[in-house]
Amino acid sequence: MNNTNIPDTDTNIRIFTNDTNQYEYQRRNMMNTKTTITDKVIYPELSYIITGILFSAHNELGLYAREKQYGDLIEKKLKEIKIPYEREASLSNSGNIADFIIDDKIILELKTIRMLTKEHYRQIQNYLQQTNLRLGLLVNFRNKYLKPVRIIRIDSYHS
Repeated sequence: MNNTNIPDTDTNIRIFTNDTNQYEYQRRNMMNTKTTITDKVIYPELSYIITGILFSAHNELGLYAREKQYGDLIEKKLKEIKIPYEREASLSNSGNIADFIIDDKIILELKTIRMLTKEHYRQIQNYLQQTNLRLGLLVNFRNKYLKPVRIIRIDSYHS
């Protein structure tokens, strides 16, 4: 298959079509071509560091540790690299407690369950609304392959 006419850049999407068994390219619709990824991603550097810590904790402790064990190891690693955080942070007078608030920017919610449900996503969205923070990370350590989920605060519920 010869695709020399179509440049393979990060602004192209590769789509596999079963009919022709060839790759078909389409340009992404970008509103502003001068916008960089860092303009679109909330706290890219900090969330990258946190994600690295999460992967490290998952690799060290495996699948079946308790949530507290993961939290303790994450706390140790945050201290080592001197990132400010608050553990088991009480959110206003609601009685809700977030596992971590990191650098007053990101809520980190840890789970050790079989699978995440809508309620877990609602929980972190509720925490984001209460704290007025913009980004939350939800991670389930029970999965064989760790997949931290970025959750962005919904600013309004207008229809």
